[in-house]
Amino acid sequence: MLDRTLNSEAPVAFGREDGTPAGWAVSPGLVGYPEAVAAMEARAAAIAEGRAGELVWLLEHPPLYTGGVSAKAGDLLEPERFPVFQSGRGGQFTYHGPGQRVAYVMLDLASRRKDIRAFVAALEAWLIGALARFNVRGEVREGRVGVWVERRQPGVPVREHKIAAIGVKVRRWASFHGVALNVEPDLSHFSGIVPCGVTEHGVTSLVDLGLPVTMDEADAALQASFREVFGEVTDAEPPL
Repeated sequence: MLDRTLNSEAPVAFGREDGTPAGWAVSPGLVGYPEAVAAMEARAAAIAEGRAGELVWLLEHPPLYTGGVSAKAGDLLEPERFPVFQSGRGGQFTYHGPGQRVAYVMLDLASRRKDIRAFVAALEAWLIGALARFNVRGEVREGRVGVWVERRQPGVPVREHKIAAIGVKVRRWASFHGVALNVEPDLSHFSGIVPCGVTEHGVTSLVDLGLPVTMDEADAALQASFREVFGEVTDAEPPL
């Protein structure tokens, strides 16, 4: 959850000038957070040094909380509930767990565009495009990073719930960390934190919205939307 103000008119296309496809890897099962971060940082360093190609790595974590560089201690409401990890990404506290598709995005921004704000806008456009494939209208909000949906019921005020989070880090113009889309996580697990420091809005998922979307279907939507925003992909092996 990188803190910044969104310019909704900014262009979102973020392809490579040379058209080289990014690797696309999916890990089965649950991947431990410390191991994933170590592999991700090593790959980002190799990308920055020109020793490896770009990679989008899709995975699920066991239940855990992570705190970004802006995390406030008071937003960790139940520190004993799940393991807590400090993260070098932007943003505050977030939850990861089964049923949530985490996508770590390791791209060479020097070969795309050296513009972090535009990169974050492109990540938002990617998620919004994936949600649109399930007829879900994802939106961004001024001053709130991530992707939101409106919940409407007759006679009830409109509610806004977060369906996807964004938290990135860029080092030597190689990106790492990425996005998290709620497909079918246990939403009660978010109650142990104040997600991204936002108290007045809730959290939702595709299944919570009444859509019986599988993880494979979510992955297909993410890949199709990624191609539209970032360019082509090619199958790759996970970094661990």
